[in-house]
Amino acid sequence: MRVAAIDVGTNTVLLLVADRGPHGELVAVAERATVTRLGQNVDKTRRLAPEAVARTAACLDDYARTVRELGAARVGVVATSAMRDAGGGEALRERVRNLFGVDARILSGAEEARMAFRGAIAGMKDIEGPHLAVFDIGGGSTEVVLGRVADGAAEIAFASSFDLGSVRLTERLVSGDPITPGEIEAVLEAAGSGFANVPALGLATTPIGTAGTMTTLAAVSLALDPYDGARVHGHVLDVEELRAVVARLAAMTAEARRNLPGMEPKRADVIVAGGCIAMALLDHWEAARVRISDRGVRWGLAEEIAREREPNEKN
Repeated sequence: MRVAAIDVGTNTVLLLVADRGPHGELVAVAERATVTRLGQNVDKTRRLAPEAVARTAACLDDYARTVRELGAARVGVVATSAMRDAGGGEALRERVRNLFGVDARILSGAEEARMAFRGAIAGMKDIEGPHLAVFDIGGGSTEVVLGRVADGAAEIAFASSFDLGSVRLTERLVSGDPITPGEIEAVLEAAGSGFANVPALGLATTPIGTAGTMTTLAAVSLALDPYDGARVHGHVLDVEELRAVVARLAAMTAEARRNLPGMEPKRADVIVAGGCIAMALLDHWEAARVRISDRGVRWGLAEEIAREREPNEKN
């Protein structure tokens, strides 16, 4: 059964088309990521900007062609922080219905967190154990999930969403180019305060970071050009290396960042705030390393779609 999963995020719209592999695992047939910045100015206006809606609609049109060409039998579409927080999304929801024949499901923060957890650990080796921590830094929010995997099933003990995203905090707290030390401190302080009540981790636990901020920081650290998801997925990054990468990016102009190997150019203006969010959470946990996942919500959604049964299917 070929499935297609689309995640309409605050900064990026992601597509996964996947088949079941020989051992029951999902295997990607195609993956796409397009920065449309749907959450442009949402933190201030609480409305989706018409130009952001137009960019996202054009992306969905393109993805619909890919889904048709690849013959996906089932399609699921979810939307996250920007669509949760803002009005003006009726045209996009109608576009989704017309293109894919399904309704866009607006995930609550807790639903997004759980879906990110299941997606992030997909394809990860040696992760069964009593303690797992996953975080997903998006454009508008960050999801944090603590749990474990036993006998192949995820058991979640804590899941929460925080209004701390790379686009949101950039728009709120950053205006310098390069970013000033005071602005860096403001982002770190906002993120640190937001995560204050996140449960502690044992020092032996290596958190898993997913979504574009973390994969981009890993790609910059590895100087990947072009980007290679297979090298990023499962890569372990020392927190001190992460700190050094963020400091290097902060000292550059946005234009200089765009030209770095591993950098997604349209993410260059918000990557430093995203990195500061990651550092604040990892420092809260006193973590020495972070493991990078190239998967996330779209993979969790694809698993959900693939498990669904048709009404006439027997157990």
